[in-house]
Amino acid sequence: MATPRRVLLLLLALAAAALAGAEEGPRGRRLLVLLDDLAVRSSHSAFFGSLQARGFDLDFRLADDPKLSLHRYGQYLYDGLVLFAPSTPRFGGSVDQNAVLEFIDAGHDVILAADSSASDLIRGIATECGVDFDEDPEAMVIDHINYAVTDVDGDHTLIAGDDLIQSDVILGSKKIEAPVLFRGIGHTANPSNSLVLKVLSASPSAYSANPKTKLASPPSLTGSAISLVSVMQARNNARVLISGSLDLFSNLFSNRFLKSGVQKAGSKKRHERAGNEQFVTETSKWVFHERGHLKAINVKHHKVGETNEPGMYRINDDLEYSVEIYEWSGTSWKPYVADDVQLQFFMMSPYVLKTMSTDKKGLYSTSFKVPDVYGVFQFKVEYQRLGYTGLSFTKQIPVRPYRHNEYERFITSAYPYYTASFSTMGAFFIFSFVYLYHK
Repeated sequence: MATPRRVLLLLLALAAAALAGAEEGPRGRRLLVLLDDLAVRSSHSAFFGSLQARGFDLDFRLADDPKLSLHRYGQYLYDGLVLFAPSTPRFGGSVDQNAVLEFIDAGHDVILAADSSASDLIRGIATECGVDFDEDPEAMVIDHINYAVTDVDGDHTLIAGDDLIQSDVILGSKKIEAPVLFRGIGHTANPSNSLVLKVLSASPSAYSANPKTKLASPPSLTGSAISLVSVMQARNNARVLISGSLDLFSNLFSNRFLKSGVQKAGSKKRHERAGNEQFVTETSKWVFHERGHLKAINVKHHKVGETNEPGMYRINDDLEYSVEIYEWSGTSWKPYVADDVQLQFFMMSPYVLKTMSTDKKGLYSTSFKVPDVYGVFQFKVEYQRLGYTGLSFTKQIPVRPYRHNEYERFITSAYPYYTASFSTMGAFFIFSFVYLYHK
């Protein structure tokens, strides 16, 4: 009996050591999943399973649960929110539209999926995030050219989308070969909101209308202006994904849509399965900061040839600046490698703007001469790149002029004045001599 106990204790010790050695990610793992029907839990089990396989702790609740709450005693109970309740007119408990928006303002992440039954509540949250769904509640995205081929001709509301954003950070490095199946409502990104990106766009032949009625007037949403899936990264680096289709995440679209495979109209290539599973997995990794999250540590500056950070610089000092930048890979922090990280030496406006060099191991550094201007300066790094969290950090440092005893004894630029002074004295001596002794 002693041997099994020793083995068990050894396994527990190894597990504890592994947990202790694991690196902490940028975000927590607690997700609240709000559903308007518990059947969605089984119909979308593949998506939920992928989240759980990546270590997320999912709390499934009905959207109208009277005990629903996002925070307690001033602390948020969850790190992310999945809204799969498009038809819910109001949330239960203390959760409402403002509570969801405050959740985002606090730096948390949200996935929101709508469909043709989207309520005003869901539409309102999307609008506040910079996305406007079609105002017609009966409208769906229709495409008579780029639709998914089925055994039975339909109304062409099953879109085979392949107009994806060109970003390995958001969609992963592996290309999504198969078309992404979409059936739902379209939306547009607010042109005044530069934080919204279209991840999956409709084709130029698509339009938004009621598929059950004939068009009486030109549709308001047409072509590539229609976004099927959009993302928004707020200035506090909170991320939001908005989809006009709840079916996009379903097992039906992700795994086995048709026994004969998936084929886009007009294409001879047939795929065994749709690209939905890869698409929703990769985008959810981005939303929940498993990819594209940067951090900066060990910000240092000092005079050339020294190691200690001074409390003040003097004009024309030579200095060095360095910072380490890492990217979260989903399991650990890896060195971030780029050639466009810039440093500003700033006072009201940049006096120095330098692109920092990297050693490919996460360290970025540069050196420059302090401007011949004294005052209170800032070392400022503001880095924004598509798909990545923004970096913005500053360090304030005063710059003083030369003291009276720090100037050179003879300044090269003052030689003309020295010459003028001595020539004046010499001329006065000659004039005095001539005046006194010349008869």
